[in-house]
Amino acid sequence: MKHSLVLEWFDQNQRDLPWRKTNPWGVMVSEFMLQQTPVIRVLPKWLEWMERWPDPTSLASAKKSDVIAAWGRLGYPRRALRLYEAAKVISTNHHNQVPREIEVLRSLPGVGDYTAAAIAAFAYGDSTLVLDINIRRFFSRVYDGVETPSSSPSQYERKIRAQLIPSDGAKWAAATMEFGALICTARAPLCEQCPVKRSCAWRSAGYPKSQVKSKTQGWDGTDRKCRGTVVQALRDNPKLSAAALKKLWDNEEQIEKALKTLLADGLIEATGKSFKLAD
Repeated sequence: MKHSLVLEWFDQNQRDLPWRKTNPWGVMVSEFMLQQTPVIRVLPKWLEWMERWPDPTSLASAKKSDVIAAWGRLGYPRRALRLYEAAKVISTNHHNQVPREIEVLRSLPGVGDYTAAAIAAFAYGDSTLVLDINIRRFFSRVYDGVETPSSSPSQYERKIRAQLIPSDGAKWAAATMEFGALICTARAPLCEQCPVKRSCAWRSAGYPKSQVKSKTQGWDGTDRKCRGTVVQALRDNPKLSAAALKKLWDNEEQIEKALKTLLADGLIEATGKSFKLAD
């Protein structure tokens, strides 16, 4: 019963997202961009990328600095590099076609268990076990009566969730993901609008609070913001000296750490006493 109610809800309420009407490459780009980044920020950037780099070969042929610059303010720019590296492998080894097989997908740079399963499901319609945080939270509440799932899925969780996959597993993955994003949200879930509220274990238990501690980190003053400040400055300028970059941040030691880690990640390059986006 839960399956049919969620699928019916999805048919009536799914968002009109462009990567739901695209090719496997478009799905793959969306999955990289949507990691820890909300849809509203990804939408315009995905459209720009697909117009500029409509297939793996076109991205693989781009300059690394252009790829990093085009990532803009999506955050976690290492994702851009992993996508760039994956495009090179797909272009060279897979005839410019995103692979379908889970194990082959997992072998690509930046592709782990979740991303491989999501690409197989959303690009090829395969009934894979897709477990993003929205899906896991929905399952945790409705089936287990627990507000918040653990930080990462255990083997036991994978086993019992795999047993829930219906015949149309790809649609089930998309529906449960959408349901977790729009109805069974992390904060202020819309329980009165939930079509499965009568059989929700969390509701039946009186909505007990989870003991799982949130790992949400602030933004101001963090190493991530410092790194982002450096990368954005180098997007806006062909190159900048270390002295100029240090003026952007009030903690010189943190700027030096940011430069060191950005160099190690291959996102920037040193040219004499100046820095630029990596070519």
